[in-house]
Amino acid sequence: MKIVYMGTPEFACKPLLALHESRHEIAVVVTGRDKRRGRRGEACATDVHCVAGELGLPVLTPKSLRSEQLYQELRACRPDLIVVVAFRILPERLFSLPEFGAVNIHASLLPKYRGAAPINWALINGERETGLTSFFLNAKVDTGNIILQEKTAIGEDENCDSLRARLSEMSGPFLLRTIDLIEQDGFTPTLQHESQATPAPKIRPFDALIDFGLPAARVTDFVRGLSTRPGAYTWFRGKKIKILVCRETETSVAAATRPGSVIPAGGQLVIRCADSAIEVQSLVPEGKKAMDGRSFVNGFRPKATEVFGEPVQGIKEKK
Repeated sequence: MKIVYMGTPEFACKPLLALHESRHEIAVVVTGRDKRRGRRGEACATDVHCVAGELGLPVLTPKSLRSEQLYQELRACRPDLIVVVAFRILPERLFSLPEFGAVNIHASLLPKYRGAAPINWALINGERETGLTSFFLNAKVDTGNIILQEKTAIGEDENCDSLRARLSEMSGPFLLRTIDLIEQDGFTPTLQHESQATPAPKIRPFDALIDFGLPAARVTDFVRGLSTRPGAYTWFRGKKIKILVCRETETSVAAATRPGSVIPAGGQLVIRCADSAIEVQSLVPEGKKAMDGRSFVNGFRPKATEVFGEPVQGIKEKK
């Protein structure tokens, strides 16, 4: 097939490489525009743009997906299929352009976790299984007919970074199997069951605030689901603290102890939750580098009377 590939972040690089090494032809790669990053504000190309450049593929970086110029450039390619991985919402004029339409690779078992952050929310909600879904694009986001699904178990210690990397590795072969199915005579995709749909909206800054009033297992899943970016956070002595790794602990906790309270634990950083407590194994205090819990205790010397989770007066959360 002659294919237009659309994607932006690192997650979309593995399927691009797999497609390039296959029997299919990549007519052009469409990705996001360069963004200024770092202290110097230097313009940086997207991950997909960098990989496409290394492969010698033509690249388009349109400002708008609704531009007439983009439509005419893609039309001139005469593609059989558009492949979309971690990209923007396509207007109908584009996704209906090729003979076989457009397919998307989504990092969940649709219709569960429709939206921009399926990996985060699967972990946050304590799922023990996730996977990949390929489907045909239509006018409503993540609702198109399913072509193929592949399940995978979520490891007990897996976080958002590691699960995202593993699903990205899986997505290359998965994409090729998807295209094989599309090419089969008589192939019929499967309708999504709306009654089973769940949302996975974009993570906003306020969504990453840890609630120690939840059970320790829920707090642990919450931290895993946001580690390392954007990072689940709390407040301590008026400073923001990102918690990257924690685990449930069997440390004895008095029933009357307030959630968020520091629990004396022989040099370990232990914080009270609703039912028990968590031991913080890795964290990033505001303005400092990542450290383990013992280093935090040695440096900050938190007292048993102190509480995590409360900004000092005058500090407001961003919503």
